[in-house]
Amino acid sequence: MKIAVIGLGNMGQPIARNVLQAGYELTVYNRTKQKTEDLVTEGAQAADTPRLAAKSADIVITMLADDDSVSTVTFGEDGLLEGLAENGIHISMSTISVEFSEKLAAAHAEKGQFFLAAPVLGRPDAAAKAALRIITAGPAEAKQAAKPLLDSLSQQIFDVGEESKTANAAKISINFLLVSMLEALSESFLMMEKYGLEQKQFLEIASALFGSPVYQNYGTIMAEQKFEPAGFKMSLGLKDTNLALAAAKRVSANLPLAELAKSHFESGIEKGFGDLDWAALIKCIK
Repeated sequence: MKIAVIGLGNMGQPIARNVLQAGYELTVYNRTKQKTEDLVTEGAQAADTPRLAAKSADIVITMLADDDSVSTVTFGEDGLLEGLAENGIHISMSTISVEFSEKLAAAHAEKGQFFLAAPVLGRPDAAAKAALRIITAGPAEAKQAAKPLLDSLSQQIFDVGEESKTANAAKISINFLLVSMLEALSESFLMMEKYGLEQKQFLEIASALFGSPVYQNYGTIMAEQKFEPAGFKMSLGLKDTNLALAAAKRVSANLPLAELAKSHFESGIEKGFGDLDWAALIKCIK
């Protein structure tokens, strides 16, 4: 089976490398060609356009920042939609909006292709270890065909049905939970700091109670103030918070905590923190 990976950022690069290591033929595309060089050295082929990348593949994975980026490589001039063969599969691992997921599913169906939403849970270190968790939704036939590939990239797969939007809504909701945790942990850290308790010691107490690697990982980043290099940028945190608010509005749900976090992210970005890890939310509350 031939695979293409489009988007070689912090997540796409290790995902592509694991595709190679699993023994698949790999073609890669990235807007900045320099990011393809190491993978080409390791055995991948580089394509000049998304269309050419898709033309050489049975399955195309896109791992990009947002709706606009995925739209450009899919629908733009020389986009993958025109290159992917009939019965080919587009797997979007990006965090995209519910509405855009529906648009992608419809466009591929019209071409006789398959679209799978497969957003991932995990930071770049998890991607490098093939230890991501993946939420999948889409046609059963496509999920079955893609399962060996997705197994090679992950430690766990959650199948949430045949409508792609369900997987994207689930990922948006999970990211909202992470934002909520960052907000609460930041506020708790800062309050205890005013009472003279070091953040590392407070984190030890919180981790013992909640037993969550999420608290441990993000709490350590906050306590040690190690916001660079960013595993997930604050600007993307704002993007995902806006996605949560949009998804909630669509079903008349209220997310007051998301509104609060949005205001803090916006404040941080105005202060120049947009490229820091989103755990730098703590700097926006002080």
